Amino acid sequence: MILCVGEILVDMIGSERDGAFFYERKAGGAPFNVACAIKKLGGKSAFVGSVGDDIIGEYLKKFAASRGLDELFIATQKDRNTTLAFVDIDKTGERSFCFYRKSTADYVLPRIDDALFEKADIVHVGSLMLSEKEGRDYADGIMARAKKAGKTVSFDVNYRTDIFRDEKTAVTLYKKYIELADIVKLSEDEYAIFGADYVKGLRDKLVCVTLGGRGSRWLYKGKEGATESIAVKPVDTTGAGDAFYAGFLKKLDTARGAEYTDGLLTDALRYANVCGALNTLGRGAIDNLPDASAVEKYLK
Repeated sequence: MILCVGEILVDMIGSERDGAFFYERKAGGAPFNVACAIKKLGGKSAFVGSVGDDIIGEYLKKFAASRGLDELFIATQKDRNTTLAFVDIDKTGERSFCFYRKSTADYVLPRIDDALFEKADIVHVGSLMLSEKEGRDYADGIMARAKKAGKTVSFDVNYRTDIFRDEKTAVTLYKKYIELADIVKLSEDEYAIFGADYVKGLRDKLVCVTLGGRGSRWLYKGKEGATESIAVKPVDTTGAGDAFYAGFLKKLDTARGAEYTDGLLTDALRYANVCGALNTLGRGAIDNLPDASAVEKYLK
């Protein structure tokens, strides 16, 4: 089972109709998206996160309960509101973010009980919490606990300039958590920010890099591989990277115990590429997640 820990929030996705601008409420948050996508693909997933004591938090708790995750624990932080991300989408489906996130709930997270932790094969940690001391302390504890228990630790960099306005400080901070992880996901832009020398130096880590519509690549123990994606016309790229990473982690979890061979990693990327691409065909990060049968049609 893959245990996903971190932010759950609402994406307020904007659109203009008849001369007026509207925002559509959609459930989101990168680690929550990953948990939902893994389950939709037929894998086992769990999610732990926090919402505020408000109508948005209640909406998210009900929505999360409807996704059929194997384990779900969402705490309500009584003195906080739920985090919002306002999302604008351009004509190509690419999005830009603006977060409403002052004294909100996403980085004040509950303790994971021993029984749930023991069930996990992979512990996947989100990055939004790292902007706040409470979140960093929590990430320190959960990653140390996972390493001590012999779990595989996953970390998605998911760098947001609206949250971390000082790039140099953010890079220094992120490097600490990259070093604690076994599997790391970067976007092409994040790869450029950290630099090829640094990323290629992570020889003991399995690193995957998303390349948008061009596909993705992996780096592991001094070796590299790449695969192309399928051609689609995106409607909304929100959550595409999360759907991709869910597919990648699901394939690795299915093959747990197996050596990370070139063939295994390339096959996992091919599968993940299709997951990410298909998820761009609808609005929001979760409503259009593909199931395993939809993905397999493109891999025959």
